[in-house]
Amino acid sequence: MSLSIRNQIPGTVTAVFPGEVMATVKVRLDGGQEITAAITREAVAELGLTAGTPVRALAKSTEVALATGPVEGLSIRNHIPGTVTEVTSGGAMSGVKIAVEGGILTSSITTDAVTDLGLVVGSYVVALIKSTEVSLATV
Repeated sequence: MSLSIRNQIPGTVTAVFPGEVMATVKVRLDGGQEITAAITREAVAELGLTAGTPVRALAKSTEVALATGPVEGLSIRNHIPGTVTEVTSGGAMSGVKIAVEGGILTSSITTDAVTDLGLVVGSYVVALIKSTEVSLATV
C-alpha cells in the first residue's frame, strides 16, 4: 500500500501499555530514538503489537511542529532532534526536511514560522509530535 504520509520511520515496538480504550506503544526507531504512539486497543490487537514487533511510525507532515532547541514542560511526548536539510517556501506554507538519526522527517509549517525561527539549511531543530498523531503500521 502506498500512502501520502511523508513521515514513515522504521522501528521496533519495545512496550505496550493498554488502557480501557487506548494504548500507548513505545517504539525504538532504527536511529535509536524512542517515540510514543497512542492508538486504540483494537488496533494493537489487530496489528498483533507486542515487544519486538517491527513497525513503521507514521506522522503527517502537518502534525510535526518544530522548535529551535530542547523544550521542557510540554505534554508532547515525542521530541526528535535533527538538522534542517531543505526549506521549500511557497506562499503561506513551507516544507522543511529534517535529517534525524535513521531517516528524514518532513514538517509543513507556515512560512511566517520559518522566518520567525530563522530556519535555514543546517539549522538545529527538535521535531515535536503528539503521541496521538503517531500511527503505526506493521511491516
